[in-house]
Amino acid sequence: MKALRMLLTAVVVLVAFAYASESQASFEKLKSLEGTWTGKAMGQEVEVSFRVTSAGSAVMSEIRGKEDMITMFHMAGDRLMMTHYCGAGNQPRMLGKMSPDGKTISFDYLDATNLLPEQPGHMQHLVITIPDADHHTESWEFLGADGKTHQNEVFELQRAK
Repeated sequence: MKALRMLLTAVVVLVAFAYASESQASFEKLKSLEGTWTGKAMGQEVEVSFRVTSAGSAVMSEIRGKEDMITMFHMAGDRLMMTHYCGAGNQPRMLGKMSPDGKTISFDYLDATNLLPEQPGHMQHLVITIPDADHHTESWEFLGADGKTHQNEVFELQRAK
């Protein structure tokens, strides 16, 4: 019985370590996006900048366009988190997870602040795909107040030279 308990404890520790390592690797991948990116989203020109800040403990993304928006990425213990300061006036928080190939980081809705019934909805899901050092895509999914996905904005970006 004691051996079984020790084995289960070891498995739990290894799983927690693997998850923390995956989250940290995802965060480091986001840091590699530091700089200015240009491209298109929904047929319009867009500029996105990434900046590593707060002594390396946070990454700030700023989408410049019709509605300037900020997203902050950071570690929270062993979890990769993001908070999106949306043009809809709310701040959804999401948890991130890297794909097995290490090229995609998916964020899923956790909760939100200032999410009011009269607002049109909130961002529900974000997928950042980084095929190489000079290109990445961001696919943002907006969940309407009616509980349906209304918009999936895809940003096709390349590093500004």
